[in-house]
Amino acid sequence: MRFEVTAKDTGGVRRTFSRDAETREALMSQLRSEGLLVLDVHEEAMARELPPFWHLSWLKPVTGFDIEMGLRQLASMLRSGVTLLKGLATIQDQAFSPRAKRTWMRVKEHVFQGGSFAEALGEQPKRFGEIVVRLAEVGEKSGELEHAVTRAADQMEARRNLRSAVVNALLYPVLAVLMATAVSVYLMVAVIPKIAEFLQAGGAELPSLTQSLMDFSAWVNANGLAILACIGGAVAAWCAVRMHEGGRELEDVLLLKIPITGRILRLSGTALLARSLQIMLESGVPLLDALATGARLMSNRRFRRRTAAAHDGVLRGLPLSESLAPATEFMPMLARMAAVGEVSGSLPEAFGETARFHEMLLALAVKRFGMLIEPVMIVITGSIVGFVYIAFFMALFAIAGTN
Repeated sequence: MRFEVTAKDTGGVRRTFSRDAETREALMSQLRSEGLLVLDVHEEAMARELPPFWHLSWLKPVTGFDIEMGLRQLASMLRSGVTLLKGLATIQDQAFSPRAKRTWMRVKEHVFQGGSFAEALGEQPKRFGEIVVRLAEVGEKSGELEHAVTRAADQMEARRNLRSAVVNALLYPVLAVLMATAVSVYLMVAVIPKIAEFLQAGGAELPSLTQSLMDFSAWVNANGLAILACIGGAVAAWCAVRMHEGGRELEDVLLLKIPITGRILRLSGTALLARSLQIMLESGVPLLDALATGARLMSNRRFRRRTAAAHDGVLRGLPLSESLAPATEFMPMLARMAAVGEVSGSLPEAFGETARFHEMLLALAVKRFGMLIEPVMIVITGSIVGFVYIAFFMALFAIAGTN
């Protein structure tokens, strides 16, 4: 039989693992002989088997939201007195996709074999992320794993909300530009050539506006392959630049300098770093470790470099506020609130206020950007279509005047 065991070792660290034994009494005797203080022993619950790999449900990926909900579920069960192993088995059973079930199964199996929960999460860094692993490690050492897991889920939620805000802000103009481009290409390739045949059949001299439009359409149709090749080359060059670390950082710097979207990215980066530092510091993660983890959390290379430089400055003995001062890509309030937090001894609270303020500013910036970009794109698309219609009707009037 296999049993789930919760015990404390000689160092007072609470551990949860599984062990095979013939009876519960024999297992208890074995654990006591190893110097462990047994807190709970019960037979392991059997988890549901995974579907075969050819099943269509395997196509559903594991999202960050799935991991976040699993962590919240685990925290709720731990607060209610459910053991870690039983909680992990429950999450595995209730997971909606086989990939998610397998993710939690790997975590559970590692803990079953006597490993720590943090180590189990660290074996799947793409699923959980370094900050979740660090918080779990601190929670296990402090004996407050349920609080650490809750803070990890809060950090994932904050990061998800910030990413959604930025994506929603940038996605609409990108789609609008693609729509305008598609309309323009369709007019040039399919509509205008047919209009040109009809107008040329009239035999009248066309207005210069109409003639220039038809000439441009003819040029696009004649050089379509060359245009596509140039676009493909530009995309390939852009991808090659992104593969290089220096090129990726240059791109990230240029994005931050764009007037409106740059401000949105700056607000997002500032709020993300402040919120992450707040959660880690409140959980007991040392400042240097929190900065190192926060740097790896930033997707923008310039933000990552600036955070790593702040870490090095603190390591040399500088105050955090002075280390953050050269990072002008972040909003100025980040360094100033860090100075206030250092003086008052309430650095987590200072970062929490900074995060809340910039999250509010980010929501307002995204809303205003959406209100601004919508009429602009309507005017651009309408101008393209209207130009074609004006040119067409001018030609019709010219033909009618000659008859």
